[in-house]
Amino acid sequence: MAQTPSEIRYLTPPSVDIQKKKYCRFKKNGIKYIDYKDPEFLKKFLNEQGKLLPRRITGTSLKFQRRIAQAVKRARHLALLPFVTDLMK
Repeated sequence: MAQTPSEIRYLTPPSVDIQKKKYCRFKKNGIKYIDYKDPEFLKKFLNEQGKLLPRRITGTSLKFQRRIAQAVKRARHLALLPFVTDLMK
């Protein structure tokens, strides 16, 4: 029995990518100051190699992305965060 294209059945339905609206978590929660002495919070904005994640991935606004970058640089300087690593998370 040959199946025609209209008779093809999937085990799981084909996924349709529905992207959620990105938002700045700092504006939403009313956070004014990013503490550079809190490395666990700053790790949320770093990838496995220790690089900063871009705004288009995190959804952070430009103003707070600059503040995050400054806080990460300060934490690295004080050895709270590593400059380079293999597996950070």
